[in-house]
Amino acid sequence: MSFTSFAFLFFAAAVVLLYYLVPKRGQWIVLLVASTLFYAAAGGWYLPFIVSTILSTFFLARWIAARAAADAAYIAAHKEDLSKEERKAYKAKKKKQRLWILIGGLILNFGILAVLKYTGFALSMVNDILGLFGAGKITIPRLILPLGISFYTFRSTAYLIDVYRGKSEAARNLAQYALFISFFPAVMQGPICRYADLAPQLTEPHKATWDNLSAGFLRVLWGFFKKLVVADTLMGAVKIIVGRPDDFGGMYVLLLIILYSAVIYGDFTGGIDITIGLSRMCGLKLTENFDRPFSSRSTAEYWNRWHITMGSWFSDYVFYPLSICGPMQKLTKWGRAHLGRVVGMRVPVYLATLVTWFLTGLWHGASWNFIVWGLLNGVVILVSREFEPLYARFRKAAPRLTSSAVYGGFAAVRTFFLMGSIRILDCYRDVPVTARAFGSMFTDFSSWRDLDGGLVLDRLGLSPVTCIVVALATVLIFFVSRAGKTRPVADRLSARPVLWTAACVGLVLFVLLAGSWGIGYDANAFIYNQF
Repeated sequence: MSFTSFAFLFFAAAVVLLYYLVPKRGQWIVLLVASTLFYAAAGGWYLPFIVSTILSTFFLARWIAARAAADAAYIAAHKEDLSKEERKAYKAKKKKQRLWILIGGLILNFGILAVLKYTGFALSMVNDILGLFGAGKITIPRLILPLGISFYTFRSTAYLIDVYRGKSEAARNLAQYALFISFFPAVMQGPICRYADLAPQLTEPHKATWDNLSAGFLRVLWGFFKKLVVADTLMGAVKIIVGRPDDFGGMYVLLLIILYSAVIYGDFTGGIDITIGLSRMCGLKLTENFDRPFSSRSTAEYWNRWHITMGSWFSDYVFYPLSICGPMQKLTKWGRAHLGRVVGMRVPVYLATLVTWFLTGLWHGASWNFIVWGLLNGVVILVSREFEPLYARFRKAAPRLTSSAVYGGFAAVRTFFLMGSIRILDCYRDVPVTARAFGSMFTDFSSWRDLDGGLVLDRLGLSPVTCIVVALATVLIFFVSRAGKTRPVADRLSARPVLWTAACVGLVLFVLLAGSWGIGYDANAFIYNQF
């Protein structure tokens, strides 16, 4: 059930209406039933997998919390009987036991994700190796990939780790915990909310207020606007360029960088707007997932603004633990002793960064293009970090230039095209093809002739009217994002009913008249639904 389908519109409206009609103590039950129905509608065979994740992480977290409480009680009861060294040894022993419970839970849940999502990729690599020796190929099974499995696996394992770390209390109500994992607006593409941030809100009573309903509704319309007017409208041109890489090189690849950046931004942020807006209508405030990423002046800043909850998940649960783990500490000591202090201190950071980005790429998709995409992001970030002293000297030598709006715009454009160049790996889905296409921008200049006479628009199936509409929509998105730096525009407009009404009517008309609707309409699946 796509967010932009008519079925979902009726479903969401019915959920919000029923949510405020039932007694407040039953509101969370409405959301749980709705989430179950939503997930079952996506595929009945998906349910056993998400249920297994819910049950395993719930009971393992309870087990870890119970053992931690018992261990703390034992220490308190025998405080006078045990020496400081004995208490320390006891704590270390018991923490290690709890760690094994955690590891078992992580292996189970990431194992399910790995088998369902990466079996085909792994077997295809085995077949490639076997082919080198003329051996027969292994049949690759067709496995189902449950809706949102990457997102709910990350959400549940983060909760389990936080309980182990003592940063979160273990849930006591299985049904309420199930709602946290399966909450239908966020199950498909995030944001990846933390238990401590979202779970309490889900079970609190909420009163219908104008602020929540109006701001949430306007945010939903804004999401439809981004998705249908920008992302889906331009996706056709993207598919044409990607589908015929030999015919559309040179200038068209440069155009692809721009078009696909607009597509994925409109698609992903539009879906998140619908998620956050619908949740807001129910009185829930979800974690923001984007913060004007295309205004970033560096790749590190870009990843602090794009898919924020994913980045924080990998930082908290992969990069930092990997950086300070025992083997990494030993590697640091070895590096300082054999490679010198400067190099020795960098090796562990480099390794942790590359492993993190390798896993980030693998999380995005089970194919080499995503792995290369992840590693390239990691390399660019590391190179930028190494050049930071040079950048600092440049900023110190030319403070007026580097603090100017012109230089800031240049840095943002540079970052935009750098990230867009890496992102086209997501388009071609083939590393050699992507490399050839990227190289054609610097070797194939004949394609620029198509700019004469409007041939570019004809070849990409775009009309002048369509380009004008998308351009106006892009300008509107830019100014709205700028205006929302301090306070969301939806909240500002909700305080002014006349302007709010005008904005709603305008967005509805814009979507209906200029969006990708029509006979035989079938909303393009959100790009991040595959994760």
